[in-house]
Amino acid sequence: MYLRNAAAIGILTILATARAAEVSKGPFEPESPADAAAIASTNSMQCDLTGYKEAPGLKAETSAGSLRVTWQGAREQELRVSFGLLNAAPVIREMEVRRQGGQWTVLGRDLSPEFHVTSARRRISEQQLEPLRRLGLDRDPELLEREKWKAFWDAPLVIPGAGGTNPGLPRGSDEVRRAAATYNSTACQVKTDGARLEVTFPGLSMGIFSGRLRFTVYKGTNLLRQEAIAKTEEPSVAYHYRAGLKGFRTNAAPRVIWRDVARGWQKYEFGGSPNTDPVALRARNRLAIVETSGGSVAVFPPPHKFFFGREIELNLGYVWYRKDDAGSFSVGVRQADHEEMYRPFGFSDDVWQRRSRQARSFAMANYALYNAPPGTWQRMAVYYYLSPEPGPATQETVMQFTHDDRYKVIPGFQVAVSHFHTHFHEQVLDAGSIDFQPPWIPTFRALGINIAMMSDFHGDGHPSDPGPLRFKEQKAYFDACRRHSDRDFLIVPGEEPNAHFGGHYTAVFSRPVYWTHVREPGQPLVENHPEYGKVYHVGSPADELQMLTEEDGLVWQAHPRTKGSSGYPDAIRETEHFRSDRFLGGSYQSLPVDLSESRLCEVRCLGTLDDMNNWAGPKYLVAEGDTYAKFPDDDTYPHLMVNYVKLNRLPGFDETWSPIVKAMRAGDFFVTSGEVLFRSFDLEGSGGQRTIVAELEWTFPLEFVEVVWGDGQKTDRKIISVTGQPPFGSHRFRIPFDTTGKKWLRFAAWDSAGNGAFWQPVHLRK
Repeated sequence: MYLRNAAAIGILTILATARAAEVSKGPFEPESPADAAAIASTNSMQCDLTGYKEAPGLKAETSAGSLRVTWQGAREQELRVSFGLLNAAPVIREMEVRRQGGQWTVLGRDLSPEFHVTSARRRISEQQLEPLRRLGLDRDPELLEREKWKAFWDAPLVIPGAGGTNPGLPRGSDEVRRAAATYNSTACQVKTDGARLEVTFPGLSMGIFSGRLRFTVYKGTNLLRQEAIAKTEEPSVAYHYRAGLKGFRTNAAPRVIWRDVARGWQKYEFGGSPNTDPVALRARNRLAIVETSGGSVAVFPPPHKFFFGREIELNLGYVWYRKDDAGSFSVGVRQADHEEMYRPFGFSDDVWQRRSRQARSFAMANYALYNAPPGTWQRMAVYYYLSPEPGPATQETVMQFTHDDRYKVIPGFQVAVSHFHTHFHEQVLDAGSIDFQPPWIPTFRALGINIAMMSDFHGDGHPSDPGPLRFKEQKAYFDACRRHSDRDFLIVPGEEPNAHFGGHYTAVFSRPVYWTHVREPGQPLVENHPEYGKVYHVGSPADELQMLTEEDGLVWQAHPRTKGSSGYPDAIRETEHFRSDRFLGGSYQSLPVDLSESRLCEVRCLGTLDDMNNWAGPKYLVAEGDTYAKFPDDDTYPHLMVNYVKLNRLPGFDETWSPIVKAMRAGDFFVTSGEVLFRSFDLEGSGGQRTIVAELEWTFPLEFVEVVWGDGQKTDRKIISVTGQPPFGSHRFRIPFDTTGKKWLRFAAWDSAGNGAFWQPVHLRK
């Protein structure tokens, strides 16, 4: 008999017992004598249920050496998972699903959670050190210690490393350590948190990491989250992990299926010999599915939090299977040890050679992994989706969490991205025709992007040319952008000039503008060119600011506080151009990745945003990609954040783009990973008492919303837990806010998978 309302009795000691044989196999019945022997060796397990509260559709109960969790899933389906211990290691005794009013179907039995971690040494990059040296900041050991955690150009697993990329090279093979998780658990802890239930097992060890194992289920969805929550005390750890479940039976689960990068369905039915290593699948949408006779189990990583910053988005195979023996196999998620070369373009030998060298440098020197600062609890997660449906139907259901890896249309908004070094003008000049369509265009369009702000003349072209070459290349750039723009797709010819303002920055205008980065002695700032019309010769920060003002342009700090902008915008906070309304703020991208953070780019990006608004007037973050070549078979979606700009209509290429610039300058846009979306945002009222009104929708179960504010000196926040909200929900939040002593505020929302969205800061007027 099950013990109900176990919270009332505190700590339960569960004595292991063999499951009784029955004529018809029940959910706790062993399938074979070997299974029965394994179950008989199950350890005694104590479960602390003091944090558990039974609720409709979410229940934990105990019996016969197992803890059973039952929850209400999607579409009136019901799920249950039974946990136990075997040789002090947590196991899933059974994983089951049933339709409304139907019979329980077992999807897996006696499944063991599997984790592996590969770690190496984090180093600061020479790219970061270069601007720090110019600013005289490279002699501060404490600063450099902090800055190393923002490294982008680092590849800790590449031995001996690319010379000149990082100090302290060559790397040695002794820096790389690999470890599998082991367990020494005698107990579990069950906790209810809103509409979710967590089962935690202590005693996890994984090389230099130690901590605990947690499973989480969510009312209203068939998701099961498995994660290792672990920390290390070592000083300079960069790492990646592999996670999954071991023990699926080949006779009960006859195959793994997935879609390849061309969207064709593939399968493996375990007819080959056992594998030595995991088989990486270059699966579309980072999704593999175990298909059984009674249903299926999908496996996938968190959509964005799983991915660290790279120069390209090649699909390196993020899901895997492994046939362990004739009767069993494992599945899970993984990161590769190394980057790979993208396919270089080039009709001419010169361009082909340059892009081949670039592709090689990306593969050898840029693969930074995750950060693990000492003492931080790293959350290494994998998701499963339990379904009574066959694999293809389960795939369609899972893809709803990311809107099929596409940015959802929201009336009144246009989806904008920025900062891509695809070398557009170089491609069309090399091809000999502006009608040449590079592969990044269909890649962007398939994602639902409406505005692509590009960044040519960065490693291509002649950005420092005083005019003759640069103007010719700019014309090709503008003509190609015009030719390939469409009614719902505008290509804006932006640039990352890095000329006069300090650090790296992105620039866009309200129309195509011809300009140079140099102004020769006696040369006017503005002149009328016989072929190109009005052109600018820019030789100073004052020149560039005047051009931006006259041409309705905007700039923002690219990758602030890292890469070539290390030390910026801090170093220019008192300059005229930073304090002008032409300097929009900074860029936002998930770099670096620290899996202990609750938000994407929590410290560097959002910290910079808050500091800028304390320093000056309204400053914003623009979601940027800062990546290079891309193809339709790349996995671009998880590496990309986007901007939803408040615009009812998309301007055509030959119209003014000032509505875009005006909306961005006014802060009328929000940044999102795609799973959490604003329908609207407003600040109602006046004087000292206001009300924040935000209408949101989301897919993954929501985690928290927050109000962040500053007083001109420091930043504070209020975090509101919303774990009681259902998945695929929407809500109109109304939050009273006392503006007394506050200079600005912003609002953000983050979900349980680490995805999120934030509206730009609002400066308060009394």
